[in-house]
Amino acid sequence: MPRKGMRSLCFSPRTPSFSTSRQSTTSESTASSTNRRRFSESMIEQTIDAAATIIMKWDADTSAYAKVTSLFYESKREALQFIRSVNELQKTMHLLVSDQGSRSEKLVRAQILMQTAMKRLQKEFYQILSMNRAHLDPESVSTRSSRTSARSSTSDFDDDDEIRTAGDSISEIEEVSSMAMSDLKLIADCMIASGYAKECMHIYKIIRKSIIDEGIYKLGIEKLSSSQVNKMDWDVLDLKIKNWLEAEKISMRTLFTGERILCDQVFATSDLIKESCFTEISKEAAILLFGFPELVAKTKKNSPEKMFRVLDMYSAISEDWKEIETIFSFESTSTVRLQALDSLVRLSESVRSLLMDFESTIQKDSSKTMIPGGGLHPLTISSMNYLTLLADYSNILTDIISDWPPPAKSTLPASFLFSPDSEDSTAPAISVRFAWLILVLLCKLDGKAKHYKDVSLSYLFLANNLQHVISRVRTSNLQYILGEEWITKHEAKQRSYIVPDSKLREEIKVSIGTKLVTLYRDFYNTHISTVGDERGARLFVRFSPEDIGNYFSDLFYGTVSSGSSSTSSSVSSHHRRQMLRSPLGV
Repeated sequence: MPRKGMRSLCFSPRTPSFSTSRQSTTSESTASSTNRRRFSESMIEQTIDAAATIIMKWDADTSAYAKVTSLFYESKREALQFIRSVNELQKTMHLLVSDQGSRSEKLVRAQILMQTAMKRLQKEFYQILSMNRAHLDPESVSTRSSRTSARSSTSDFDDDDEIRTAGDSISEIEEVSSMAMSDLKLIADCMIASGYAKECMHIYKIIRKSIIDEGIYKLGIEKLSSSQVNKMDWDVLDLKIKNWLEAEKISMRTLFTGERILCDQVFATSDLIKESCFTEISKEAAILLFGFPELVAKTKKNSPEKMFRVLDMYSAISEDWKEIETIFSFESTSTVRLQALDSLVRLSESVRSLLMDFESTIQKDSSKTMIPGGGLHPLTISSMNYLTLLADYSNILTDIISDWPPPAKSTLPASFLFSPDSEDSTAPAISVRFAWLILVLLCKLDGKAKHYKDVSLSYLFLANNLQHVISRVRTSNLQYILGEEWITKHEAKQRSYIVPDSKLREEIKVSIGTKLVTLYRDFYNTHISTVGDERGARLFVRFSPEDIGNYFSDLFYGTVSSGSSSTSSSVSSHHRRQMLRSPLGV
């Protein structure tokens, strides 16, 4: 078929019947579109009218009733209707903007109504936040679940009216708190969807930041400079540290935790708004809180108690580190995490410095006082008190000195080099450090023993002081740090000490025997009459005063089994200061 013929067949003029049909269809379509538009316009007008009815009812500028009454407290049903009307109005405004054929008067009216509605919702949002400060305080929010858990664990058979009343009261508080949070979220969602997020955030930030700032202030956290801290007497600074330890605990358990929970729930629909609000509300207070330990760590205060306060602060932050990362997880709150981390680093540096000062203090002790009778030296007592207290922080110290280089090889006598020492690569760093500090103490005592003119008395001095060291290790957490091998080796040094001078040995024997026998004879003479005649005495009395004297006759002529003295190592925190107030000024 010729190409022209094909073209003629395919593109021939429409038949009359087909043309008539198309004209009819077009006419019907136009009519249908007109009807839909009329119906749509009618629905728009109805939506605007319905919204106007409830919005204007609660316009505080035109209604005295609305000015003094809260919508959400007066009628929750009507409050929900108000929110639905605003949401419908917002959808209608989108239709009016997108429909080029719409009449602008409707859009203008809808915009005016929306502004009036937002003004009302701002007022409601502010009122709920303000009137529920007690129910929305961080403590109430953060502990609601724990309260519920605690109440549910109470016995169902408990008939105590007081407990039941308290439980009812807690339930009421929780209910009010939950309702307030629900209302806040409802309003926030509506305002954000309507393009009024900025106004909503502004109100929330002002009120909630005032609560956080007030809470931090009441906890005693204040802005201090490094120079102010350095000028404080230790007693004043010590009091502030104790206060900070309590404040940190409360802040992390309630203040910041509660605020994060509340913020997350109210602005659940927007991560950006949630982050912005929480950051602006809590960032300043949190940096203030976690900045204080860094100031303390930098001070040059030289108090025996400082080491333990620094360790307490390090422990508080490290124990709450997971919570710090969770609560301040936003990128915009990274400065809070960095501040807490900086404080940990500074505190750990301070601990290391104080340990070096402690070692230096032992080495520099220049007292030449000879203890009568070869007894305990004050340096031994104070040093072991200090080390015993430090041992109670072994977990924290393990973290702090885990990467601290071991002590440098020393020129100390080889007899004092015991495991674990600096050459034992398998020993934990904390064991090496504590063993080294005791080694320094024992070497210092060895030098002080040389001040005794009588060699035997110098050995007795060393024996007494070494026995005290071993006893404190054996009865404290030092035993777990140093290990059984350390204790065994040093106990073997107690048994190796003897009194080689015969005259001194005889004098010691006579002195001990005289004191003990005299006391026993007085006791014997006082109570012998109570047992009756001679036959009764043989039944109830095993040793006479003469027997006791005979037992001591060969006391120092054979191998003497080592005694074991015990001293208490469990020192409560309120005795710490008294223990540390000694000639060892570290």
